[in-house]
Amino acid sequence: MNSRNAAATRERILEQARRQFAQYGYAAVTVKGVADAAGVSPNLITRYFGGKDGLFLAATKVEIPVSDSFDGDLSALGSRLAASIVQRWFGEPGEDPLLVLQRASGERPEAAEALAAFLDSNSLEPLQHYLRATGLDAAEARNRAAAIDAFVLGVSTRRRVLRSELGDPTALQTWLSTTIQRLADS
Repeated sequence: MNSRNAAATRERILEQARRQFAQYGYAAVTVKGVADAAGVSPNLITRYFGGKDGLFLAATKVEIPVSDSFDGDLSALGSRLAASIVQRWFGEPGEDPLLVLQRASGERPEAAEALAAFLDSNSLEPLQHYLRATGLDAAEARNRAAAIDAFVLGVSTRRRVLRSELGDPTALQTWLSTTIQRLADS
């Protein structure tokens, strides 16, 4: 198998794994089920990922370019963050790895740890640094960043993990923008 086919096969396996982990949770997903859905042998999953745990970790690797949200004036932070959040929630094709990780965090300690580490390094810390750079002292920047982080995680959990309706994207973005901005300005 050439490397291009191997890369395409690996990605097809990951797509199916993300979909199944998000839909059924970690415990219910089997290597065979993912392999069947991806049209490959279960042995290939073992070869590429080392088994179910490795597949799960690869399927839940999350990348979010947050730097764009922190470029600009504090007065528009809520608007920038809300636009980024709504775009991710409504615009991700297939199953969002962050959503997969959120849903699995209740049943897999490593998923909870991975989610916490991801949120710390990709949300809380950059937000805290941004707020600090706007002139807030360290404690106030930390408190505001923690409030925004907890709010967004709570809304995400309620609306995405518990499978409530997200609602109208425009209305959701407006509400998120206003609330995040209030927390940033408090």
